[in-house]
Amino acid sequence: MPSRDFKRTDRVGAELRRELGLLVHAAVRDHGLPSVSVSDVEVTRDLDWASVWVTALLPEQSKDAVKALNELAVEFRRSLSRSMRIRRVPELRFKYDDSVDKGERIEALLREQARDLAPAKDDAAKADGED
Repeated sequence: MPSRDFKRTDRVGAELRRELGLLVHAAVRDHGLPSVSVSDVEVTRDLDWASVWVTALLPEQSKDAVKALNELAVEFRRSLSRSMRIRRVPELRFKYDDSVDKGERIEALLREQARDLAPAKDDAAKADGED
């Protein structure tokens, strides 16, 4: 029997990510939540739990957004049970995905480092030209 490259948990996670993206977008609009988007969904092997990773437009408002989304998780699950063709929808846990924030911080540090090195190179080039 051929091995499956794409596990069932991956397929369910991808479908949940699509559906939850729409639901979260509507909840942000309707409930006045801070702007967030679904970045990933990880489903446990037994399909009982799903960790929903979200990113925020304003990282300082991420705690409020995640708290509000966890309060709305029961409504999201009920809506998913109607729209998805799955026997049992996993319970949802919303978590903040700080990988974008970390990437931006690293990029800022690299830019700062490059800016600090650029004048030293210019000074060295001027010194070489004067000799």
